[in-house]
Amino acid sequence: MNKVKITCDSAADLNSLFEEKNIGVIPIIVNLGGEEYLDGTDIVPDDIYKFVAEKNILPKTAARNEENFKEFFKQYTDEGYSVVHFSISDKLSLMYKSACRAAEEFENVYVVDSKSLSTGIGLQILAACDMVEEGKSAEEIYQAALVWAENTQASFVVNTMEYLYKGGRCSGLTAFAATKLKIKPALVLKDGEIVVYNKYFSKTGRRAIRKYLEDIFEDFNTPDNKRVFITYTKIDDEILDEVRQLIKENTKFENVIETIAGSTITSHCGPGTLGVLYLNTGK
Repeated sequence: MNKVKITCDSAADLNSLFEEKNIGVIPIIVNLGGEEYLDGTDIVPDDIYKFVAEKNILPKTAARNEENFKEFFKQYTDEGYSVVHFSISDKLSLMYKSACRAAEEFENVYVVDSKSLSTGIGLQILAACDMVEEGKSAEEIYQAALVWAENTQASFVVNTMEYLYKGGRCSGLTAFAATKLKIKPALVLKDGEIVVYNKYFSKTGRRAIRKYLEDIFEDFNTPDNKRVFITYTKIDDEILDEVRQLIKENTKFENVIETIAGSTITSHCGPGTLGVLYLNTGK
């Protein structure tokens, strides 16, 4: 009998699904003013909003080291599990490299570069959990995951440029122009990197979200209809309601799952960010 454990880092943003699906999670480090916290363990997004408002300094995130991962994997291999671990994109964090180095110490640990973040990783994880329930081996799940990583539609609209600017991810001039012109950028994961997908002009953000959904449904038009995620940071209920309705009217997804982005994603995107994510592996 195959004993397979699915694990990931905390950037997957699966909220209560981590426990519901019995997924092992290793937290990413969030640094606030020189103090280190573990994402999802002893820091939540509201702590970040408060810190930025008071200190005008953006948090930093840091990867766990090789020894952390060895301890993490060992707790499952000692119980006889083979492990399939899903990591935030290698191009966004050192988490993947640390996990790979640690995995070399084991015969039955497989590390997947999700080439994604947030519930882009989560989609791959839930697909892996489906395969575990079907009795598939770790090797079979790993091979399937390599395909999912190339076909995950992970994108989001950013409401404010403040966090991106303070985090050094855009210039002051760009941030100023975007704020003054009411530009809401849509970002997408491409080959594991965050790139600009489109720019929308919108005072409140609602028009930007509507156009964003129209565009992704047109451009990423072979969805796996099993599930779709709506993942967001602090956002207006009216926008969420509209997104739910647009998905219901324009898609055939069987399960619409909502999650709140954790501290890692919040550190880099700030409030008012919303993404609609799905596997684009349908026929």
